[in-house]
Amino acid sequence: MAVAAGVGAGERCEAMNWRDRLADKVEELLRRRLRARQARQRAASADGRAGAGPGAPPGAMSGPVLYYTETLIDHFVDPRNVGEMAADEANGYAVVGDPSCGDQMKLWIRVEDGRIAAIRFRSFGCPGAIATSSMATELARGKTLAEALALTDDEVIEALGGIPENKRHCSLLAINALHAAIRDYQQRAEVREATDAVQAAAGR
Repeated sequence: MAVAAGVGAGERCEAMNWRDRLADKVEELLRRRLRARQARQRAASADGRAGAGPGAPPGAMSGPVLYYTETLIDHFVDPRNVGEMAADEANGYAVVGDPSCGDQMKLWIRVEDGRIAAIRFRSFGCPGAIATSSMATELARGKTLAEALALTDDEVIEALGGIPENKRHCSLLAINALHAAIRDYQQRAEVREATDAVQAAAGR
């Protein structure tokens, strides 16, 4: 089920009701995860090896992530940097995705002295889409444009502690929106520079 980050009051109420139901499911998943980890630790102690292979620490896990991590759940339930910027506040903007067939993200940035001084987003999609959008904005905030452009979807996933394989595309959506907003800022800056040059030449 898709939910929205940064929506109207009625939609927020509906999203909160859905989040309450999700929280119950999450608690059960975490309890199962804990029981499974404890079982692996007992098995490792019994046969002298860790569940993830020789030399791995007790409780270590291998293979693809099949669940939402605690960090991802936190960024879904309490997403950072949600909201919009006024036209005179933002100097970079992008919208990526298509809500009619999946996830969508809108992203605003304000660049000052070559760094992302402020960043806001609105996202419509699954918990993975909202959490990766939240984390991507946290990673980008305060960085230079070059550093932000160098951010990858793998870094977003790593910062969240992993993400289910079928949700990896969500992190790419967030990174694409970030890079597109930076390119929009750069294009605006080029237009301003060209306009200033023309006006300066005309004034001579």
